Amino acid sequence: MQTGENEQALRKIIDFTRLLSIAILIIHFYLSCYSAFQELKLTHKVVDHILVPLSKMAVFKTAFIAKASALLLLIVSLVGSKGKRDEKIRPKTIVTYCLTGLLIYFFSSYLLRWPWLYIGATAFGYLLFMTGGGLLFRMLKVKLGGDIFNKENETFPQEERLLENEYSINLPAKYKLKSKERDSWINIINPFRGTLVGGSPGAGKSYFVIRHLITQHIKKGFSMLIYDFKYDDLSRIAYNALRQHGGRSFYVINFENIMHRSNPLEPDTMLDITDAIESSRTVMLGLNREWIKKQGDFFVESPINFVTALMWFLKKYQGGKYCTLPHVIELSLVEYKHLFGVLQSQPEIEVLINPFISAWKNEAYEQLEGQIASAKISLARLSSPQLYYVLSGNDFSLDINNPDDPKIVCLANNPQKSQVYGAVLSLYINRINKLVNRKNQQKCSLIFDEFPTIYFNGIDNLIATARSNKVAVTLAVQDYSQLKKDYGREQAEVIMNIVGNIVCGQVTGDTAKQLSERFGKINQVKESISINATDTSVSRSTQLDYAIPASKIAGLSSGEFVGMVADDPTNKIDLKAFHCQIQNDHEAISLEERTYRAIPDARKISNTEIQMNYQRIKGDIKELVEQLANMHS
Repeated sequence: MQTGENEQALRKIIDFTRLLSIAILIIHFYLSCYSAFQELKLTHKVVDHILVPLSKMAVFKTAFIAKASALLLLIVSLVGSKGKRDEKIRPKTIVTYCLTGLLIYFFSSYLLRWPWLYIGATAFGYLLFMTGGGLLFRMLKVKLGGDIFNKENETFPQEERLLENEYSINLPAKYKLKSKERDSWINIINPFRGTLVGGSPGAGKSYFVIRHLITQHIKKGFSMLIYDFKYDDLSRIAYNALRQHGGRSFYVINFENIMHRSNPLEPDTMLDITDAIESSRTVMLGLNREWIKKQGDFFVESPINFVTALMWFLKKYQGGKYCTLPHVIELSLVEYKHLFGVLQSQPEIEVLINPFISAWKNEAYEQLEGQIASAKISLARLSSPQLYYVLSGNDFSLDINNPDDPKIVCLANNPQKSQVYGAVLSLYINRINKLVNRKNQQKCSLIFDEFPTIYFNGIDNLIATARSNKVAVTLAVQDYSQLKKDYGREQAEVIMNIVGNIVCGQVTGDTAKQLSERFGKINQVKESISINATDTSVSRSTQLDYAIPASKIAGLSSGEFVGMVADDPTNKIDLKAFHCQIQNDHEAISLEERTYRAIPDARKISNTEIQMNYQRIKGDIKELVEQLANMHS
């Protein structure tokens, strides 16, 4: 009882306070309505003897003071009361009871001429107020279930500063912190650590992220390679950005509407046989995507070795005069007896062709066909006059980040013919990769839209090693499962885990789970309520939970992105994770696009010239075989 924490003692004090309030009200009724009590013979000498002297006390001086005193003591008793809390009690009910009670309680003074009516009205007002007050202190103050999707709990502080440098990509955004909307920035200050842009179709990868990446890097003087899966969506943006900022040449490799020509097997850039091996592997795996998961198998490696031998032979023959992919395709179609005679003239490829010659000499024709036919069948899909024309020309070199001649090169694909075109474009990418990843070159940005539609052997190595050579790699994918299907589980995991910057729109399944775990956990307030027959208790606690759950990533709107950026030693970022809506000025972009110029045609070429080039390449190989046959005879 001395500590004030004894519940029984507290209950007694509350009861006494309320009893005192009721006593004051009863005494006030007796004194102010004495004549009414006297008429009904409800008075008594002893009671009068005790109560009449009390009328001289300040509390009973006026009816208002007496009623106010009684009400004050009632409020004190209600404040200290404990009762079963109930979440069903509504504030409107409490306000109605209390206001009605107070009005009746105090305005009943106008009924003093009718004593019993006055007593009844005052008592009724008192009871109404007491009921409302009791409900007030029993109302459950914690409103559970107000945020049924836990949105406010899963908000967290994000980077609000604009951190810009000569390489950065900066995207303005808005995010929510608790219930307030705030401005923020996605600062990819170190794009050389690799950037992965993810999101299902319609998530806004190109419109909200890649277009800004292209325009900002062109503005900052980057040379650039763009793999444009749906030509000319990205190429048009790049061309018109270059018109404003200049300083670089612009080239397009397009197999349907022929623009520029370039030979990816340029003999001057193929320094040793490993270049031929990589080029061969890129083409063959690009044409046969299921082989990617079977690398090392006999019937996968044999065609690759065969095509490598053809490439290196043409590189060595007369200084690489015929070292182009069309000549490789035509050479593969030569009869075995002539072909092996030709290839034996080059000692450096003896190791590669020895298994084929042994099978031929031992008349193991079934084995030989199994080894070579898959290469011939695959390469035959590339036998097109348009492809031959583009691949046999030399309008520009592939060292796009050469400081003396920086370039922006767009590789155009067509979704309807992506498998065939993708294999050839993969070869361009493979050769450009070799040439850009060198020291003392201009800063360079490689952007791959719909990355799984091409086969890029060694992308993980490029991201890991090209950082010091100022090569920024951006990969746009729809989903981890798509990457896994086309590159195999191991390679897909390496690509997902090696990139430093991730900007991802709506994705589901394993991708959403992986990203959720990558973004980590934050402290979240959890509330629980326990209701029993006598009491209601509410508890609050904090616990670590996912900052951005997989379900939230699966439900992102278009333009809404989650992700994480990487920093560098000179520019630290504490708040790397983000979940925000990227802010595009739609009107400005629409106005800008209306002023865009179409990419001009680089050349006017007739079908006759294309066919003549096609026949010339076939004639070159025929002539080569005849010359070597005559030499040996």
